[in-house]
Amino acid sequence: MAKGGKKSSLKATLASQQSRLKKKQEAVHASQHADRMKASAQAKTKGKAPMSPTIPFAASDSILLVGEGNFSFARALALHPPPQLEFLPAANITATAHDTEEDCFAKYPDAREIVEALRDKGAEILFGVDATKLEKCSALKGRKFDRIVWNFPHAGKGITDQDRNILSNQLLLLGFLRSCAAFLAKGPVPMVNKSRKRKRNPDSDSDSGDDGADNDEPQDVDTSRKTRGTILVTLRNVPPYTLWDLPRLAKNPPPPASTGQQPNPKYVQLRSFLFHRKAWQGYEHRMTKGERAHGQGKTGEGGEDRTWEFCLQD
Repeated sequence: MAKGGKKSSLKATLASQQSRLKKKQEAVHASQHADRMKASAQAKTKGKAPMSPTIPFAASDSILLVGEGNFSFARALALHPPPQLEFLPAANITATAHDTEEDCFAKYPDAREIVEALRDKGAEILFGVDATKLEKCSALKGRKFDRIVWNFPHAGKGITDQDRNILSNQLLLLGFLRSCAAFLAKGPVPMVNKSRKRKRNPDSDSDSGDDGADNDEPQDVDTSRKTRGTILVTLRNVPPYTLWDLPRLAKNPPPPASTGQQPNPKYVQLRSFLFHRKAWQGYEHRMTKGERAHGQGKTGEGGEDRTWEFCLQD
């Protein structure tokens, strides 16, 4: 019995987390919606100007983008950056796609022109890079990055059963978090200007499980000293994406599925903040299946885009 108990299934662990999360989603998101409506009404009443978006990069950062679709985010970062990144060299940006170059250009008709513009500017473009197996990419071996970014990750397997779909994407995120660890720059933990909002207990069953600032106000990181690298993951902040439970996977990953597999590293959540697509000129989110999917998906409607930032735990 002891031996059987020791081999706890990764799928069973994740399924248990899913069940616990599902029970809270309606109440939690109803509360969040009410808070947003109240805040919006107050802002209109007071005539406040729109908040400036959080820009989680510095002009000196080395940046690795994974899971790019048509490379429009890379283009925004390298060719049309916000004012804070005016002096970010395009050579500091390495943008990667899971697709081969041929498949990428077939999926996304505008990708070829974007990639040519990026290369002309000096950005590095790599194809056929699996975000869960970065160590397999020879061009990345031995390198360290200040920021590793994945915007709107999705397994793209077309699984209709929600529980299996959630599990598929949780395994994707776990693989990414495990693979990233070796490519993050070393240094002290970044200092973030924290929100005055009440901190959640990191061991609680809260919807996000975060211990860093969770705020819609602009948040800054102290860039006066070199710090350890961070991971930035952006998702829609509504079901089913909230059911993937990204913060918990990063902070308290489940045990390996087999005895021969290395355990996932543990991360610290530094902050989460609204992702403003309009801050990135020309950025257009593309579905994993490409243009042939016609962009008719309804998943995630009514929600917001939110970025979570993590660094490795000591």
